[in-house]
Amino acid sequence: MLPQYINIHTHHARPGDALEIQNVLSDFDKKIAVPCSVGLHPWYLDAATIETEMQHLKQASVDGNVYAIGECGLDKVTETDWALQVQAFREQVVIANELHKPLIIHCVRAYEEVLAMLKELQVAVPVIFHGFNKGLELAARITDLGYYLSFGQHLLKQESHAANTLRMMSSGQFFLETDSSETGIAAIYEKAAALRQIPLDTLILQLQKRFKAVFRYE
Repeated sequence: MLPQYINIHTHHARPGDALEIQNVLSDFDKKIAVPCSVGLHPWYLDAATIETEMQHLKQASVDGNVYAIGECGLDKVTETDWALQVQAFREQVVIANELHKPLIIHCVRAYEEVLAMLKELQVAVPVIFHGFNKGLELAARITDLGYYLSFGQHLLKQESHAANTLRMMSSGQFFLETDSSETGIAAIYEKAAALRQIPLDTLILQLQKRFKAVFRYE
């Protein structure tokens, strides 16, 4: 049975009863012992090592503890070469499709490019845009395509785009996360329930059901 809280994306392991999907960004050749996602982040790509890292990533991705591919994507703020970002993202979409595992997306000022590439590559797995902190119009566009959003610490900021979007969006296509924040997932859940104006227990059950469907959890 799933625990109450599900944290689909975190960089910090925390003791407790939540199910946490830890994000692994490197050292894919080491033993995987916890539920995780594995991906080459656009910030840390290196042309000299990308072929080796991608091979290690492919080998690690088949592990039963790997729940998703990512975070991966495109970022127009980082100094990483754009062509290298596109290459790495493209290859990881292919891996996700081949393994039928969800894709966790890192996207900064590159939504048009990411959405175009997902269409071009005919992505056939659930897609989750993590750390979403944009407006309702973009959120609706993403969810109308069948993709998901994941909200985190930005929900706790008064009148943030994330808070306003989660409050107003009609779709239930979302998850919750802590990312790199020290904030616990319980606080994110409590805020999300308040924004959605539903009981916390109702939100917990909704996300448990959604997680089972998207991550094929048994």
